Amino acid sequence: MKVLLLGSGGREHALAWALSQSPLCDTLYIAPGNPGTHTCGVNVDLDALDFEQVLEFILDKEIGLTVVGPEQPLVAGITDFLEAKGHAVFGPSTIASQLEGSKQFAKDFMARHNIPTAAYKVFSGDYYAEALAYVDAHNQYPIVLKADGLAGGKGVLIPENREELLAGLEELSKGSLQAAAQTLVIEEFMLGEEASVFALCDGEHFEIMGTAQDHKRQLDCDKGPNTGGMGAYSPSPLLAKDMLNSVSETIIAPTIAGMAAEGNPYKGFLYVGLMMTSAGPKVVEYNCRFGDPECQVVIPRLRSDLLTHLVQSAQGELLGKDIVFDQQYRTTVVLVSGGYPVSYEKGFPIFGLDELEKVEAVQVFHAGTKEQDGQLCTAGGRVLNVVGTGPTLQESISMAYKGLESISFEGMFYRKDIGAKGLNHVS
Repeated sequence: MKVLLLGSGGREHALAWALSQSPLCDTLYIAPGNPGTHTCGVNVDLDALDFEQVLEFILDKEIGLTVVGPEQPLVAGITDFLEAKGHAVFGPSTIASQLEGSKQFAKDFMARHNIPTAAYKVFSGDYYAEALAYVDAHNQYPIVLKADGLAGGKGVLIPENREELLAGLEELSKGSLQAAAQTLVIEEFMLGEEASVFALCDGEHFEIMGTAQDHKRQLDCDKGPNTGGMGAYSPSPLLAKDMLNSVSETIIAPTIAGMAAEGNPYKGFLYVGLMMTSAGPKVVEYNCRFGDPECQVVIPRLRSDLLTHLVQSAQGELLGKDIVFDQQYRTTVVLVSGGYPVSYEKGFPIFGLDELEKVEAVQVFHAGTKEQDGQLCTAGGRVLNVVGTGPTLQESISMAYKGLESISFEGMFYRKDIGAKGLNHVS
């Protein structure tokens, strides 16, 4: 089978690494890919949002399966477009992708199907004054503000006082997040610790595809602005067997059944972000694709064949299929450009990766890199994912931080406490 993987980040490098090892994979194309994915297959210059261009490539190369990594083409409808042309796609339909593409869609869906989540209210139009009056009337902080549309992981603000609320409403209704926040969802703040669970779905059935804990805030101790993700570890001790079974029964199963009942069967990766509250796990958000950087710690643990599982999902044949993981922990620390997630410079040379190639317990997945005159350089906010492996969470953390010591580029920044929260829950 010839496989086309769409995307260019750390998630796609991890997926490409696994897909390239599949006995089913004849040739792997990654579009557009990055310097890391070049070692896994053939990088091709395609725009995933140019559906006709993607289709032409599929026909020319006789692609057997297209795997969609990022959320933008899924929400834009690439699965519907390619399936209508008779081509197999791994990823949910346009409407099913609205679980991520629209916060209002997701919240209303959960309300209809009694899926536990935070209380909420939706505002649209010129909502600044109305939303402010609503929060003032309740006078409960912190409060959660969510842009309805896609915002690259940065559309959630958590004001802790009225001054921060005013700034947040200004940014959402008139500032940098305005395009994603034509509609605003205000939620109650849920107290607890976050964890993520991933399910592989075929429209009717699902299999658990790992657990993780992401670290969204820019700074140690979960301070600073939200980012696309500063690090993660897997598996999450918050989602041990009994809790994971409960989440499957009360959240994932009703989600898959509800989507099917409404005529929008869900196929692909389903990411469920959870808050582990005193009243039990509740949904923080859905994503319609694998998490980034969670994918970079879940996929290396996989011992069964990824491509086989993706084909089973696309063909509606997941029932009873075993997804097998090793017993090791993985921790990734994301190396970012100075100033990320606000403003940052690109084009700085990256040094030290060669020293890690022979270190068995450390992997590096490229996120925002490029080749420039024969030199690997920075090309984004999140630059590299350094993944440490170990039989305990602490050892995987130690290997990740030991590994990144050899890497350097101007302005390089990273959190120093990735995985620390998890150590509170392991013996």
